[in-house]
Amino acid sequence: QVQLVESGGGLVQAGGSLTLSCLSSGRTISTYAMGWFRQAPGKEREFVAGIMRSGSLYYADAMKGRFTISRVNAKNTVYLQMNNLKPEDTAVYYCAASVLTRATMNRNYDYWGQGIQVTVSS
Repeated sequence: QVQLVESGGGLVQAGGSLTLSCLSSGRTISTYAMGWFRQAPGKEREFVAGIMRSGSLYYADAMKGRFTISRVNAKNTVYLQMNNLKPEDTAVYYCAASVLTRATMNRNYDYWGQGIQVTVSS
């Protein structure tokens, strides 16, 4: 079993930055594909970024160049650095873990955090 706890969300002005953290308990995160997803009001949960077991990185097109996913295995923590934030980035952000080698879709993730709110004001 894996428990995931997100932190670092909050309110930021457009153009600002935030770093989300996801602390995992249980098996080391290097044995999972780890992903960040988000869900805005009235919208479906969408993939934001992922770091696979191999270390390969994947980003949704809208986040490329602005968001960076990383992990520190020794801390069992995954990070999402978000720069140049826009009001449309406002959403609840979720950390997730997959037992698959590679996963970029909701249905391929097995464990989810409770989510954390990110609000970007214009």
